[in-house]
Amino acid sequence: MLSRENNELLCRVGPGTPMGALMREYWIPALPSNEFPGPDSPPKRMKLLGENIIMYRDTKGRMGAIAEACPHRGASLYFARNEDCGIRCAYHGWKFDLDGNCIDAPTEPMERRMRFQQSIKARAFPCRDVNKMVWIYMGPRKEPPPFPAFEINTLPYDHVGEPSIMMEEANWLQNMEGDLDSAHLNFLHSRLQEKAPPPKHGIQGFWSPDPDPPVLDVQPTEYGAYYTAKRRYRNNEDWHRINQFIFPFHTMITTGDGTINLRSFVPLDDHYAMLISHRGHPKRPITPEENRVLTFDEVGGFIPRTEDPRTYFMTAANKRNDYARDLQVEKEAMFNGIPFIGNLQDRAMTELMCSDDGEPLYDRTKEHLGSSDAQVALVRRQLLQAVTDLRDQKKVPPNVDNVKLDRVRSASHIFPADADWRKLSEGSRDVDSGAPVGAEVPLIIQ
Repeated sequence: MLSRENNELLCRVGPGTPMGALMREYWIPALPSNEFPGPDSPPKRMKLLGENIIMYRDTKGRMGAIAEACPHRGASLYFARNEDCGIRCAYHGWKFDLDGNCIDAPTEPMERRMRFQQSIKARAFPCRDVNKMVWIYMGPRKEPPPFPAFEINTLPYDHVGEPSIMMEEANWLQNMEGDLDSAHLNFLHSRLQEKAPPPKHGIQGFWSPDPDPPVLDVQPTEYGAYYTAKRRYRNNEDWHRINQFIFPFHTMITTGDGTINLRSFVPLDDHYAMLISHRGHPKRPITPEENRVLTFDEVGGFIPRTEDPRTYFMTAANKRNDYARDLQVEKEAMFNGIPFIGNLQDRAMTELMCSDDGEPLYDRTKEHLGSSDAQVALVRRQLLQAVTDLRDQKKVPPNVDNVKLDRVRSASHIFPADADWRKLSEGSRDVDSGAPVGAEVPLIIQ
C-alpha cells in the first residue's frame, strides 16, 4: 500500500504539483491530427494536466497551442478568429502568433501600439504533428527536450494507424495500473470455458492454458520498468507476456499480432484521463483492419461532444448505465458481462475506485497488495523516485533527454520452461536490434 502522502504525490498533476512538474518535462500526446482538418480551421478547446488550452492549425498548416485565457482580460480564446497565421481574440481583437507574441493590439493608439504589443506575451506551447498525432510540450525549458523516439513516431507515415482514444473518468494512475497487472486477464477479460460461445458484442474473452495465476518477474530500467507474466503453455513450455512502462505515463502491452502499440494515459486533470492507443506495423503499411479506430458503435458509440474536453471520446456505455453490462453473457460466456471492447471492462473497475468523499482517486492506504502486483509496486517506486529526484534535486529521468531509451517493445514469446527470459527476449524488446516483433502467441487463444 501507499502512504496518504505518497498517494497524493503520485496522483495530483495540476500546476505546482510534483507529479505535474515531472509530466511537464516530457512531450505529451494531446489530440489526433484529424481533429484539425485544415489551415485556419476552428480552434479546439483542450485540457491537459489541469490547464485550459486552445489548440489550432494556423494558415501555414502548423499546429499551435495557447493558454485559453487571453492576456488582456481573460476572455476565452476558444472563440478567437484563426486567421493570417495567428489567433485573434473575439473580445477586443488582440492577436497572438504561434510563439505567444502579441502581433496586434488594435485597441491601443497607433503611436504606442508597437511598444505595447512587445510587452504582452501569451503562454504558448510548442507542438509537433507527427504520424497522425499532435504532441505538446508544457514544460519550463525555453528549448524543448528532444522529441520522443518511440517506434510509432519514427515509422513511415503509412505504417501508422489513426490513434484510438477513450476518455476515462478516474485518476490517471489507477487507469494506467491495469496495464501493469496481468493477473486480471484471467478474470475480468476471460471467457468462462475454453469453448465458450463468443459474446454478442466485443471480442472473445482471454483464455489461459495454465490453471494457475501468472508468475510475474519485474525489472526496473532507466526509462521505467518492464516485466513478464509467465504462464505455463502447452507441451510444458512457458508463455511470456512481456510488457513495458515508460516514464511518465506510457505502456506497451503485447497483443501478439505483430503490430506495435504505444498506450498513453494522458491526464486532463486529477479526475479524467485519455487512454490513447497508437498502433503501427514495423515492416509494412498498416492494413485497414489494423487501422480500425475504436468507435464503440456496438454499444452506442460516443456521447455528443460539448465544448468541454472531458466529453471528448466519452463512450455512451459508461458508469451511468453499468457500461452496457449483459448479465446473460456473464452467465453463459464471459467472466464479466461488460463488452470486451477496448478498455471498457477496465474502466468499470478503475472508475468506481473512489475516496470516501466520492473523488475518483482511491485511498491506497487501504490496499493489500499481493505477488501479482509486483509491477504495480515497482512502477510506483520508480515514479516516486523520479518525482522526488526532480522536486529535491532538479534531476529529470534519463529518457527526457536520451530519447533512445524509448526504443523498446512489448513481446509475446514461448520459451523452454524456466529459461532465462530476459536474455532470450533481449532482441525483441529492442526496436533497433533488427529482431522481429515478438508475436508467438496472440492475446486471444482460439
